[in-house]
Amino acid sequence: MLEIKKIFNSQQENKASVAACGPNQRKKKIQKLLNNFLSMEEEILSALAEDLGKSKTESLLAELYGVKTEAAFAIKNVGSWMRKKRVSSPLTIAFTKSWVKPEPVGSVLIISPWNYPIMLCLNPLIAAIAAGNTAVIKPSEYTPRSGEVVKKLVNMTFQENEVAVFLGEKDVAENLLDQPFNHIMFTGSPRVGKLVMSAAAKHLAGVTLELGGKSPVIINKDANIRDAAWKIAFYKFANAGQTCTAPDFVLCHDSVYDDFLKEIEKNIVEFFSGNISKGSKDYCSIAGAEHFDRLKGVLDDSILGGAKVACGGYADRSSLFLSPTVLGDVEEKNPIMDEEIFGPLLPVLRFSDLNKAIDLINNRPKPLALYLFSKSYSIQNMVALSTSSGGFVINDCVIHHTNPHLPFGGINNSGLGSYHGKYGFDSFSHQKAIMKSSSLSPFKLMLPPYSKNKEWLASVIKRFL
Repeated sequence: MLEIKKIFNSQQENKASVAACGPNQRKKKIQKLLNNFLSMEEEILSALAEDLGKSKTESLLAELYGVKTEAAFAIKNVGSWMRKKRVSSPLTIAFTKSWVKPEPVGSVLIISPWNYPIMLCLNPLIAAIAAGNTAVIKPSEYTPRSGEVVKKLVNMTFQENEVAVFLGEKDVAENLLDQPFNHIMFTGSPRVGKLVMSAAAKHLAGVTLELGGKSPVIINKDANIRDAAWKIAFYKFANAGQTCTAPDFVLCHDSVYDDFLKEIEKNIVEFFSGNISKGSKDYCSIAGAEHFDRLKGVLDDSILGGAKVACGGYADRSSLFLSPTVLGDVEEKNPIMDEEIFGPLLPVLRFSDLNKAIDLINNRPKPLALYLFSKSYSIQNMVALSTSSGGFVINDCVIHHTNPHLPFGGINNSGLGSYHGKYGFDSFSHQKAIMKSSSLSPFKLMLPPYSKNKEWLASVIKRFL
């Protein structure tokens, strides 16, 4: 595609000028982006409703507030993030001064997903702009109206030789990946993440991969079950479960298993006014027939594998409706435990020994998030120390994503690198080492040819290292 090559080249020519922008210029760019974004609120809400059937309240909470928070945080802090920072020198080179200076990586490609099609385009862009880079965004083809809104917003805010948006199908993404970007940010599945990483390797480009995975919840016997039930129901079934950090499965202690199933069903019915067998204004649809068919297949296979529907289980392909569904009597080998669900299906497994529950988690790929409900500090500490995940949240779900002071990202199968706040700025920056020396270097005493005296001096110096 000639247009992609043309704009990529124009950004290459302009990236030195963009990189030279000081903190005030970068703040103004992000502020302009935010102002234009807020002026388009109704258009954004309409696009999200059209693409995903999202309610206004959910869109405000999950998309608009997220972008506003990220932009405001960057505007407030970008000056301090950009500063050169003095670091100490060891005694052997005490005659030097050293600093670490963040500099832009150059050109950034952002490939965003369909589940939060506005926020997951713009939050990485805010980080890229704060760090002083040019950027190209490829929104998901599964949410076309949202992609059009992002393109309109970017065109209102930037020249295309600084930020550009390309809409289209898989071939557009492939063509973009052929270009020698300096860094690629991808949000999506591990399968596609591997393809992105392979394409980046051709140009030795840096990557930030946010890949999701099966994020587990542990409900220990000492948990506050009512508290756990509403939080899991809310964060699991928001966006119809199409959230990378949504609880994917629950490991519930035998002694509170039945109480948890009753409480979570109660919350689901209350959230959606009892309409868990049909559409609700407070519950969005599945993003496309392809995803609906996959989820319906997962549900059917799980039931064939022995799972029992505790609540929900209703599906209507014509309206892309799949009700909030909780599955009980799920065993570890059930097909629903094979891959990330990414939809409104919640399998609940029993455990009687917490160590075995932890083993089950540790024997699987590392998740993007791990959630624990327990009142016990010793249990909280044990689970934190004995598991590995992108994030760990105690007595809640998902909300770590909203704190710009925390890094957000996975590990291994669930991702590579992190972003949000300063961590996003750092992902799109190179930390340059700077050293200034002087003519007083003692290494003049160590120049060849080497004598016994110089050997003795080197041995003395070694003692101080």
